[in-house]
Amino acid sequence: MKARLLQTLFFAQAFFCSTFILADESNNDIRALQEQNIMSVLFQQTSAERLAASVQTYATAKHALDKALADPTWSALPGQTKYQNKRPAIILDVDETVLDNLAYQARGILDGTKYPTGWIDWGNEVAAKEVPGAKDFLNYAHSKGVAIFYITNRVVELKNATQKNLTKLGIHWDQSQETILMRGENGWDSDKGSRRSLVSDKHRVLMLVGDNLGDFVDAKDNNLAPDGRQDIVETYREYWGTKWFMLQNTTYGDWEGALYNFDYSLSPDEVIETRINSLQPSR
Repeated sequence: MKARLLQTLFFAQAFFCSTFILADESNNDIRALQEQNIMSVLFQQTSAERLAASVQTYATAKHALDKALADPTWSALPGQTKYQNKRPAIILDVDETVLDNLAYQARGILDGTKYPTGWIDWGNEVAAKEVPGAKDFLNYAHSKGVAIFYITNRVVELKNATQKNLTKLGIHWDQSQETILMRGENGWDSDKGSRRSLVSDKHRVLMLVGDNLGDFVDAKDNNLAPDGRQDIVETYREYWGTKWFMLQNTTYGDWEGALYNFDYSLSPDEVIETRINSLQPSR
């Protein structure tokens, strides 16, 4: 009874909660969870504040790029050595960093469906928009001779569609070498550390850009409780805004998984109760 009451409350008070893969859900359960995502998607799609924050992030990265290129000791990868004579490169995530999939999120709310339902079809539509500021930044980096790598957890079957979407938007990607590194290729899992390491073998990595902590650190540091993940941010404080650039994404991400200790077997009622219990009213 309490869980049902909490579910009803969150229908009315939905705010900054994201979609989550759950087991044994009814259609009504899915619709309930998706409706909690309304305010988050609306903020990302319609707010001037999100637009400004995105443009600001990429403008700051562009300014930092000039400084990085002028400094042969500059590297965005902690522990990278013997890189001074390597070609400069940048590494970016794709979804909600370069490609904007908010239309997919909106469809899920209206249709009462959730990821992964319809995700492959959405990717193959080649309809994702540019995350504001990404195109100008990336084309500027290309003009400076910087290699651009995309490390994404899109599944490999979306590789061709991803390339087409970038091309459609006029966003540079190097067709002469493998610069879009997908989950499922070469045995790569969702931990991006091994792919970042591969790029660093032949490149001096100047900066990382993403929307999730895992775009910057290995899984052991990403897959922690919320307090632990915030501690990791503090550990690398000097990197943020200089070598690492985070785009805001309120619709989904490991920030939510951390609330549930990455337990994907929780029931919808358990998820809703955990969300409420995670609020910090300070009273």
